[in-house]
Amino acid sequence: MAQATIRFPRGFLWGTATAAHQVEGNNTNNNWWAWEQQEGRILQGHKSGLACDWWGGRWKEDLDRAAEAGQNAHRFSIEWSRIQPTPDQWDETALERYRSILRGMHERGLMPMVTLHHFSNPIWLEEQGGWENDDTPAKFAAFVRKAVDALKEYVSHWVTINEPNVYAYAAFNEGVFPPGKRNIGSTFHVMLNLVRAHAMAYKIIHEIQPESRVGLAMNYLSIFPATASPLDRFVAGVQSTIYNDLFPRAARDGKVNFMYRTVRIPEAAHTQDFLGINYYSRNVASFDLRAVSTLFGRMKHPEGVEESATGFIANVPEGFYEAMKWGLQFNVPMIVTENGVEDHEDKMRPRYIVQHIQQMWRAVNFNWPVKGYFHWSLVDNFEWERGWTQRFGLWGLDIETQARIRRNSVDLYADICKENGLSSAMVEKYCPEILARIFPD
Repeated sequence: MAQATIRFPRGFLWGTATAAHQVEGNNTNNNWWAWEQQEGRILQGHKSGLACDWWGGRWKEDLDRAAEAGQNAHRFSIEWSRIQPTPDQWDETALERYRSILRGMHERGLMPMVTLHHFSNPIWLEEQGGWENDDTPAKFAAFVRKAVDALKEYVSHWVTINEPNVYAYAAFNEGVFPPGKRNIGSTFHVMLNLVRAHAMAYKIIHEIQPESRVGLAMNYLSIFPATASPLDRFVAGVQSTIYNDLFPRAARDGKVNFMYRTVRIPEAAHTQDFLGINYYSRNVASFDLRAVSTLFGRMKHPEGVEESATGFIANVPEGFYEAMKWGLQFNVPMIVTENGVEDHEDKMRPRYIVQHIQQMWRAVNFNWPVKGYFHWSLVDNFEWERGWTQRFGLWGLDIETQARIRRNSVDLYADICKENGLSSAMVEKYCPEILARIFPD
């Protein structure tokens, strides 16, 4: 077979992504720490504990590894409850700690992308009603003003809210995130407040830093009808429209469409400079009258596809291409802010990475405005209600000793980053079983 390489544009961003509560450790003042103390909330009773000990300084060695592997960017989040531990207190020491991490990124040649909200809230905010309280967007805006003003020297790319669709659904409809509610009305109310919060944050960031780039990071779920039945097609369309489209359309048009109801939030219009796309998997939807909480749709993975060890992710790389095609409608640059797979044994991950990178190259080759890729994640971290049962890291983590464990995918991703592309030699080395599919004769 002839040797071949598919390349990406000069200046393409290659990085990994992390989130504060998942890596910092001992985030004792937020809603997730409190949630972990409640019996039955986290699989196997796991707790975040020390996590990856980034707050204790282990970020330095992990970012050393990222830089040595050819990465040129890193996406991470800052913890609201550390910066504003009580409603009337700002912790300047915490802000200086984040400035130190950001300086460390620049010293290592990593462009920071900072996420301002990644699922966790201060306990005091939860006690005041959390995102169901209509005052919360203004409280978030005050936090954003303080954080951006303190960190602006080091940051040009901001994500206001990570996966607001996941957060609203998991916390207020499915009940697996705190506060554990299961109410479709609450879910919609929270969605509206998240849109308002994003709009406020966008305007504040541009007021402080006019040249900045600001966007949402959306979890895009590829949803297909399970059969050709009109009911299956209907429910797949409804679920995709609400789950995938609601937030980025609101940031484009200032309109929130939920089923047959439209709410206008005009200040949200034109509030995304880029669209962050988090893509992992595809589901098929079946109509079911009993599934009221999921808008009469049952979801499962397509038949016959490769699944991750726990069955959480289906390896459907074509859905990744679909996600980027979907993103074109918003007429802004796209950045892949998360993509990865849980795989403790690191057997599926090389295939997953290669197949998804190849699909991203297809999009770039059509001159679609995809500007970067952040793999989830740099190192194994605490996966929310799933605890430590899922391992997404390029690097493994021994949570007892804090030892990092090098997986083969570290070297695969390093080769991709350093080459700014993917070669047949890489595929032959790391996952030869799919060579003919990626580089056919």
